[in-house]
Amino acid sequence: MEMVRVVVADDNTQLRNMVTEYLNKQNGIDVVGSASDGVEAIELVQKLEPDVLICDMIMPQMDGYTVLERLSQMKLEKRPGVIALTALGRDDFIARAINLGVNYYMVKPFDFLTLAQRVLEAAGQGGHAEALGVRMVQESAPAGAESLEERIANLFLTVGIPAHIKGYQFLREAVRMVMENPDMMGRITKELYPGIAHRFGTTSSKVERAIRHAIEVAWNRGCIEALDEAFGRNVCSLEDKPTNGEFIALVADRLSVERNAQGRSA
Repeated sequence: MEMVRVVVADDNTQLRNMVTEYLNKQNGIDVVGSASDGVEAIELVQKLEPDVLICDMIMPQMDGYTVLERLSQMKLEKRPGVIALTALGRDDFIARAINLGVNYYMVKPFDFLTLAQRVLEAAGQGGHAEALGVRMVQESAPAGAESLEERIANLFLTVGIPAHIKGYQFLREAVRMVMENPDMMGRITKELYPGIAHRFGTTSSKVERAIRHAIEVAWNRGCIEALDEAFGRNVCSLEDKPTNGEFIALVADRLSVERNAQGRSA
């Protein structure tokens, strides 16, 4: 029986390595490639023609939903089975992924044994799990596997900021910097924008414009209910979108509250 060839795509390096290591231990499963973003995932699918793609829904460059759309447009001899492995557990996110053709949707933290079984099923070999020697070992992704970047990405997707625009990356970095050093909010033009610009090899003015554009995209989509739900309160009206600084502060404050709540419950 042929090996099931798998490509793993997730920008969380630790989790990607854990998944790769576990699946490679299973008889009948071979992880032939791993990707840290959606663009690389598409390239590996074209090059390696795997049986199964394990794909996070939130990744840099191109998110998992766009990867699914691209797969449906690609001329492949055999479209790989797709397993969505993500922190996004809302019903509308799940429905969207299913409509785009995922075989299974698994929310983090997940069970490794179940993932191995789903890989075989997505490859059309679900009835051979025992014959292939999938080890009956219960291993789970650690509760902390969902990184800060994933929580930020989850929030951005909820309010309608797509991962492929440049402002998404700049906003994610801005929120992370402010959470690490809240005083940075008082030095946006002098330190925050220049710091982001230095990391991405661009200018402060381009960072400011790209972030403003990303916020405009969210507000122009008109998802004010999603915005209110995400931030737990009425943030602004559609006619009164926040400034860059106000939006960054909203996101950083929301995530800080969640982190502190998790720390108290631990």
